[in-house]
Order: sequence, then C-alpha cells, then structure tokens
Amino acid sequence: MIKFFVTGADGQLGKAFQTILPSCESVFFGKKLLNITEQKEVERAVLSWRPQFIIHCAAYTNVDDCEKHPWEAQKINHEGTKNLVLASQKISATLVYISTDFVFDGRKNVPYSENDIPHPLSVYGKTKLAGEQEVQKLKKYLIIRTAWLFGEGKNFVRTILELAKTQKEIPVVKDQIGSPTYALDLAQAIEKLIQRQLTNEKQSGIYHITNSGHCSWYEFAKKIVALKQLETKILPITTAEWQKIKPDSAPRPPYSVLALEKIQKEGIKMRPWQEALAEYLNSL
Repeated sequence: MIKFFVTGADGQLGKAFQTILPSCESVFFGKKLLNITEQKEVERAVLSWRPQFIIHCAAYTNVDDCEKHPWEAQKINHEGTKNLVLASQKISATLVYISTDFVFDGRKNVPYSENDIPHPLSVYGKTKLAGEQEVQKLKKYLIIRTAWLFGEGKNFVRTILELAKTQKEIPVVKDQIGSPTYALDLAQAIEKLIQRQLTNEKQSGIYHITNSGHCSWYEFAKKIVALKQLETKILPITTAEWQKIKPDSAPRPPYSVLALEKIQKEGIKMRPWQEALAEYLNSL
C-alpha cells in the first residue's frame, strides 16, 4: 500500500487531497500540527509515518505579504522545503513539491515549458524557486508548477462573489494572463502522475499542471459573474492603474500561462478552466 504524507492540509490543495487520497494510508498536517520550519519536528513526523510519497503543499502564498515579510517567506518557502528534503532523504521517499507560475517573469507571449529558465519578479516567486532548487538535490522528486488556484478556502472566485454582494462595479486587472486551476482537478492529476511514476518507473522531473485554456483576471471575473447570473459589472483596468489603488502590491508576471504538453504525454488531460469553474460554483 502506498503511504502519503501531506503538508499544507488546511490549504485549498491540501483539502482537495483529503478528498481523493485513502484516509487509512494518508496523514495530513496543517500548520497547527506541523511546523515545517522546525527541522527536528519535520524529521520526527516523517520518520514516524515513513511514507513513500511526501506531498508538500504548505507554503507562504500571500504574494503581497511576502514582499512585506521576506524573511518569513524565506523561512517557510525555502527553509521549510529544505527540511522536507532532508527528511525525504532519510527514508528514500519521493517528494512532490507544489510550485508556481510566479517563478517566471511573464515576458514571453507563448506558454512556458518546463525547460524555460525561471526568472521570478517577487519575493514569493524567488522563495518558491529556492524551494525547487532544494528539491532537485533529491534522487526522487516531482516538482508541480501550477497557477491561479481555486478550491475550498480563500481564493479569487470567492473574493469576487463576496464583493458582488455589496458593490455594483468591481475593477479587475485586464493585462495579466494565466490559467485558472481547480484544486480538485490538480490533486487528481497529481495522483495520476504519482501512479504513473510507480508503474512506469519514470524519472524525477518538473511538470506544469493547470486547467486548459487561459484568460485575464478581468475575463476570469466576468465569467464568475456570468455563471452566477449576477448584475455586478466588472471593470477592466491595467496593472498600472491597480498599483495606484494598491501601491504596496507585489510585481506579478503579465503572462504566466504554463504549457501542458509534457503532462499530456503522460496521458493526463486537463479540462478547460471554464468547465472546472462551473462545477466549482455549483458546489458552493
């Protein structure tokens, strides 16, 4: 039986994994149960469970807050990941590290492949990339880059729905392009990839996984409002205009669409983000 050890169980992806992984063979740690920045604590937890796969979802993901608290972002996203790497080495576990489209600067106008050289703009992106570099020291690992996540918990979709309750107009950035991704779809794709690693003895590597298709945050918000049949108007604004509203916001890649060819070659097809969004909204 495959045993799983999941960090970040309180987050959107961690909660999604709790719905698809067998409870009898999986252990889930939120930040109250496991402080990933404490190496001895991480080692003790991993050695007591001895999983074949460690799925590392825990991270400091508030992009703007990371700019204000770079030391904390470094401690969680880089050093915390290093602690999981060291624990993985002790039991020869495969570490599955959840990374981000923010490792890229967004200066391309075609989707980023796994072979493109990262160049993060923000503290968040830099610390997540540092985590990737630690993971690549292992013999057995999977680095999963994803983007624009929505699921159970705080996310862009819920923010738009909350704002729509009180605002007739909502300004949303129109010149940042990416791929919205349903946490449940992502978790299921990662689980399939893990199964393929086991049966085909695949090599370690980096994989890009998002729902298919892409849009701007403005188009994403418009779709949310349309599917919920709300009367709130979504106003398109530029990143420069948004920075006047939120001057302390972190720099973000203008184009961070991730290429899906590599994951498709593994036989894993991701459905369109619009279809996933509709299912998610129906579940709320």
